[in-house]
Amino acid sequence: MLKSGISIGANIHEAQNAESKSDFIHKMKIATKELEETKYWLILCDKSKSYPKNAELDSKVKELGLILYKILSTSIKSR
Repeated sequence: MLKSGISIGANIHEAQNAESKSDFIHKMKIATKELEETKYWLILCDKSKSYPKNAELDSKVKELGLILYKILSTSIKSR
């Protein structure tokens, strides 16, 4: 979970230095894939009896998802 969570930020950072709008969109799509993987790991942790539920982390990941999907949507429309 840590690797996918960190990868979100790394890909967003890379997208800020994209060579083109297509490159920006591509890097943001990778960030959203990593976000979805992080959501998956959080679901597994939630279902596991040995990991505590972290509602704050769940909330932050959902909020970040809304932001990323809006950025992607806007970027794709303005191509």
